[in-house]
Amino acid sequence: SGIVLVAINPYEQLPIYEQDVIYAYSGQNMGDMDPHIFAVAEEAYKQMARDEKNQSIIVSGESGAGKTVSAKYAMRFFATVGGSASETNIEAKVLASSPIMEAIGNAKTTRNDNSSRFGKYIEIGFDKRYHIIGANMRTYLLEKSRVVFQAEDERNYHIFYQLCASSSLPEFKDLGLSK
Repeated sequence: SGIVLVAINPYEQLPIYEQDVIYAYSGQNMGDMDPHIFAVAEEAYKQMARDEKNQSIIVSGESGAGKTVSAKYAMRFFATVGGSASETNIEAKVLASSPIMEAIGNAKTTRNDNSSRFGKYIEIGFDKRYHIIGANMRTYLLEKSRVVFQAEDERNYHIFYQLCASSSLPEFKDLGLSK
């Protein structure tokens, strides 16, 4: 394991993720500035360019901790320093590929009103000039127990429950799920 950054989701927008802050961290050495997701992203970007080897940033945390938001900030950093920001809104395009999966897996939990049941593995491709040329997101189911069990005070929107509840409707026969 390399550098570890502990970030706290303040539940409000702060001016510490804007374009001028990206430029402030770009080209800096780790430790020269305050700890920040942009410092971690800069270090990964710099090592990728210097060593010509793949880099990984692992964003982990509990429900509602801000993992998706942190991933968006890292992608925005890469798009900006790689010269791709003016061409495309990369983080929006990458994350736009998951709404269908999110729609059948999100639910209210005791900690978060819209908790995802899915983990995301986002792979960003760079060209020889280190500009973003594409991205791929894989989604995998987390907390499999919540697919078949619903804790007290939690609301579950999983498609499994909706299909079971609709099994008596005439349209259900057309789905071929009766067995």
